[in-house]
Amino acid sequence: MLRRDSFSYTVQARCALADATALLGDLTRQGELHPLIVRVRRVPPRPGALASYAVTDRLAAGPLRFPVTYQADVLTSGDDEIVTVARQWPATTVRNHTRLHTEPGGLVRIDVEITLAAPAPLFPYAFRQARAAHLALATRLGAALDREAGGPTPAA
Repeated sequence: MLRRDSFSYTVQARCALADATALLGDLTRQGELHPLIVRVRRVPPRPGALASYAVTDRLAAGPLRFPVTYQADVLTSGDDEIVTVARQWPATTVRNHTRLHTEPGGLVRIDVEITLAAPAPLFPYAFRQARAAHLALATRLGAALDREAGGPTPAA
């Protein structure tokens, strides 16, 4: 039996909308931001995907550290929306739906919803790991985009 739950976050950055979509739509650049990722390799796109990647995370279970490689696909990548889906064995998926909006004062607002589905016994661990990693990514994202644009970090 699969369990499913979601969480969301919002980030603001002083940058061009195109810079934000370029960073978020290119998973090879996610290693800069995502605390678990140790390697991203582009692979031939799966049917229906704009781009596909093999992503390796380093997970922890107590004192043990172990690598896990999974497939991630960019399904939509436009000026105001990016959708990615990551699939990992056994029957675990992470869907990332990102919406981008320009705001007054040169800010870009990035609203992200993460939905994780996993087998019930694995779900608590997978959800904790995904949430912690993506919230850490959120704290790094605004600063990374501001650095690219050469501006100060706005309060989120």
